[in-house]
Amino acid sequence: MQPTELIIQLQQRNENAFQRIYEMYAENTFGVIYNIIRDETLAEEILQDVFVKIWNNANSYSEKKGRFFTWILNIARNAAIDKTRSKSFKNSKQNQNADYFVDILEEKSSFSHKIDAIGIQKYIDILEPLCKKVIDLLFFKGYTQKEASEALKIPLGTIKTRNRICINKLRETLAV
Repeated sequence: MQPTELIIQLQQRNENAFQRIYEMYAENTFGVIYNIIRDETLAEEILQDVFVKIWNNANSYSEKKGRFFTWILNIARNAAIDKTRSKSFKNSKQNQNADYFVDILEEKSSFSHKIDAIGIQKYIDILEPLCKKVIDLLFFKGYTQKEASEALKIPLGTIKTRNRICINKLRETLAV
C-alpha cells in the first residue's frame, strides 16, 4: 500500500492504516523526541501523545503543505519542546545527578548520529558548518531562536535569517 493511500485511510479513521503508520514512523519519531527530552520513559509517553494527536488531527494534514513524515516530526518536535518548557519538567530536572549532565554534554557533540537516525545525514553534510550548527540547535536540540543566538553568540536577527537560508538550502537539496 502506498503512503498516500495510508494517509487517506488514516483520515477516514481506519485503525489498520493508523497501526501501519505507527509501525513505519514510531522509531524515528521516538528518536527526535528522545534527543530533545533525554528521558526514555518520558519520551515514550510523548510518543504516545504524538500518535494520539496524529489520529485526532489527521484531517489537518495536507500534502500541499509538505511531506507526511515532516508533519509527524513537527508534531513530535513541538510536543517535546512544550514538555521541556513545562514547569513539571523543569522541576524534575533540578535534582538530576551529574551523570545526566555529562551524558548531555557528550551527546551535544555527536550531531551526526542524531540526524542519521531520521535519514537526512547525507543532506545535512552538504550544508555549510554554520547551517549545521543552526539546524542542530533549533531542530534537534529544541533551542528557541533566542537560545541559539546566545549559544552561538550571534545576533537574534542573524539566527532568524540563517535559519531561513539554511532551511531553504536543505529544501533545495531534498528537491533534487
